[in-house]
Amino acid sequence: MIENGRVEAARILVVEDAEAIRVSVESALAAAGCQVLGRPDGVDLERQLAEFRPDLVVLDVMLPGRDGFALLDVIRRHSAVGVVLLTARDAVDDRLRGLGGGADDYVVKPFVLAELVARVEAVLRRMGRAQPVVEVGDLLIDLDHGVVRRGGVPVELTATELRLLVFLARRRDRVVGKAQLLTGVWGYEEYAENLVEVHVSALRRKLEEHGPRLLHTVRGRGYVLRA
Repeated sequence: MIENGRVEAARILVVEDAEAIRVSVESALAAAGCQVLGRPDGVDLERQLAEFRPDLVVLDVMLPGRDGFALLDVIRRHSAVGVVLLTARDAVDDRLRGLGGGADDYVVKPFVLAELVARVEAVLRRMGRAQPVVEVGDLLIDLDHGVVRRGGVPVELTATELRLLVFLARRRDRVVGKAQLLTGVWGYEEYAENLVEVHVSALRRKLEEHGPRLLHTVRGRGYVLRA
């Protein structure tokens, strides 16, 4: 749903029995602007589908009780929501079983959080559940094609700079801290903070080649993108 030019936060249900992985995935998706609910198993899956009404389910395959393949069957009997399978089982037969059973994507452990978030967002876009274009002042970001323009002029960005810009643009007018950027853009909390500073500086320089400052530093708090 789009309200006042913005997309209502997508609802993501994360079903993963490993607490450390579940919490990390929840944090990364929340940092990406999603509304997230986590569960350690699929015992109450039918109720969560009805009550939480997720747009997408991140579903581990190796679960206690009903495994991910069984839960995928349940989801497809009740809903057309997106499903991203998350598992250490990387055999071709397992992938074919998951995709053939109605999963939209299949992510093999170990994985990078930023990649998982990107795959979730890609599924949401295919479902028409994500905003294809983000605008901040005279800045336009075409998410489907990875194209950025300022005042109609193309802005050439690296893949990392584009992820950083999209992350900030989706939180326009809100201050975003370095730790949140590390988790949401790079997917690793252990990176040094100067990694953020270097990329923010490069991104700011490229944006300012085509207009006044959009990306501001809020001392002691982080960064904000605003027209």
